[in-house]
Amino acid sequence: MNPEPDTPTGHDEARRTFLKQSSLLTALALVPAPVVMAAAEGFDERVAAAFEKIPLSLKVNGVKHKLAVEPRATLLDFLREQLHLTGTKKGCDYGQCGACTVHVDGQRVNSCLSFAVMHDGQEITTIEGLADGDQLHPMQEAFVKHDGFQCGYCTPGQIMSAVACVREGHAGTADEIREYMSGNICRCGAYANIVAAIQDVKGGGQKV
Repeated sequence: MNPEPDTPTGHDEARRTFLKQSSLLTALALVPAPVVMAAAEGFDERVAAAFEKIPLSLKVNGVKHKLAVEPRATLLDFLREQLHLTGTKKGCDYGQCGACTVHVDGQRVNSCLSFAVMHDGQEITTIEGLADGDQLHPMQEAFVKHDGFQCGYCTPGQIMSAVACVREGHAGTADEIREYMSGNICRCGAYANIVAAIQDVKGGGQKV
């Protein structure tokens, strides 16, 4: 009687491959066609997302909202995609550029780093909620006056941080302003104009 060889022969490898492929094809053949089609179209994920949603109640720009959100939705995506408040910009998505800055209960927050469900019952202010009707917020007026916009993409986040900077009492000097605005990266080099705008508002003594 011949012992079993330690190394499979080419014939054995081919036979094993055939058996594996046959088993896989048999399994696929037993799955109902609608299930395969639903998986291919991502329907299963959409159904799962619907069941996973969590009720959320908060006030955004003075308006109360009661809706359901996926637990994995960031505050940034929630504002832009569910409430269609697209003034808050998506930049780096890693909390490094500050383009997504909003106020949560008066405190500035990088909305890309915060889940929407974390803010149940809280008050959110975005750039859309800063003005009083047609009357611009003093910081918005100062940005216009000092041409602090440049391309404008980072401007909403810059203005939200600038307001917080004054409210926090960190607008005493140009160096202090630059330090407390350093979380908002402007790729166009508008810092001098932005600092001038913030100093204008701080010196004007207006309520921000």
